[in-house]
Amino acid sequence: MSGVGCCGRLKSLLQKREVSLRGLGSARDPDAESAKADFPQSLPRLQSPGLAGLILAALAAAQAPAHAQIAHLPVAQQLGEGTRQPNDAPVAISNAVPRARRAPDGQPWSVRIARSVMRRNPQTHRRWDYTAGVVLGAIERVGLARRDAAMLEYVKANMDRWVKPDGSIEGYDPAEYNIDEVAQGRLLFGLLERTRDARYRKAADHLREQLRTQPRTAEGGFWHKKIYPQQMWLDGLFMGAPFYAQYGRTFAEPAALDDVARQFFLVSRHTRDPRTGLMYHGWDAARAQPWADTATGLSPNFWGRAMGWYVMGLVDALDHFPATHPDRPALIRELREAAEAIARVQDPVTGLWWNMLDQPNRVGNYLEGSASSMFVYAFAKGARLGYLHADYRRHAERGFDGLLTNLVRDNPDGTSSLVNVVQVSGLGGNPRRDGSVRDGTFAYYASEPVVTDDYKGVGPLILAALELGR
Repeated sequence: MSGVGCCGRLKSLLQKREVSLRGLGSARDPDAESAKADFPQSLPRLQSPGLAGLILAALAAAQAPAHAQIAHLPVAQQLGEGTRQPNDAPVAISNAVPRARRAPDGQPWSVRIARSVMRRNPQTHRRWDYTAGVVLGAIERVGLARRDAAMLEYVKANMDRWVKPDGSIEGYDPAEYNIDEVAQGRLLFGLLERTRDARYRKAADHLREQLRTQPRTAEGGFWHKKIYPQQMWLDGLFMGAPFYAQYGRTFAEPAALDDVARQFFLVSRHTRDPRTGLMYHGWDAARAQPWADTATGLSPNFWGRAMGWYVMGLVDALDHFPATHPDRPALIRELREAAEAIARVQDPVTGLWWNMLDQPNRVGNYLEGSASSMFVYAFAKGARLGYLHADYRRHAERGFDGLLTNLVRDNPDGTSSLVNVVQVSGLGGNPRRDGSVRDGTFAYYASEPVVTDDYKGVGPLILAALELGR
């Protein structure tokens, strides 16, 4: 089908079905879900989000008034959450030849992978969520470093899909007290600075208001979500702390920085294992969850991406702590202690890290793409800023070489992909579709799907490449 024919058919379909472009892609809107269901049946040859997305974006732009909220695209899959690998399993790692410092086309890897995201998904994600936040944040940093207007416009367009002209955020419900929903708000500060559009300040204020009333443990630690009472997860320190710290520094709320430091100290006190220095995924202050140890409240395993979220959140939150802040030295010590433990479990052969950090070569375990990317980024940034010893730069270089050699694959269309990313892992909640529960055991973590190009891994990979100048 020609491009002209596609456009004509799409326009006719939109008019005939009276589909609202604005509603498409909202996972919380039942009418949008119905509309999305129509598209794969009606357009069987337009399953590619790249082609269909670009055509629909052009149609939406042509029909939208100036300054209108950018329309969502119809999505046939969960954008940003990767494509399933065979049998939902990790692909084999071969003894590959080490890769060049630059991509095959001569671009830095940070640029090639960022542009791969832009080409693959004109709309980054299906909703306001940390998955979009982490990859858009990475693309923003590359765009700023290279003065790449197209990258910065891509970030703005994908933020404006959700941030309305009045500053409200489509699909965001503060009553859920979901700290994951705060993470994407970090993009608002750069947009406010570059555009002076008041909508971004208003949106940031909405997220800040959630944190004012976020439920807490008796010691003052944020609950991960309202539906996860009395629980602190390592993930939450990336989700909430960097935004909270940046808001406090930007809008003169010094008490916010004190509170951010408290969140890190509390989760470290409760989750760090004194023997290995590694940190357990979650802690239940009430010791009531089925996954929680009845004495300590801890989940039973060290999940790689959970510690990745923690060290990324810490190294990014430190950006906003002035040198004179009394908690800054202790936060740097926290980073050093975590980094020492993580470095001890770096795989000596590949330079990567295992999904379950302390159980290398166990059947069902695998060298995982997102945790490896996160650790490389945190090590490289920490070494550059003097938080960590310069030796951690070498750990980061080994890890990045391992990623390029083993987990980054080049595609015929000129893009690159990251394989062996665990799609998601959590604790508790409702039973899964097969009736199993997220009980924190090794068997549970090993059962979660392994995918290609989940942006929870791709975003940190871009950041790692940029931080290393590669």
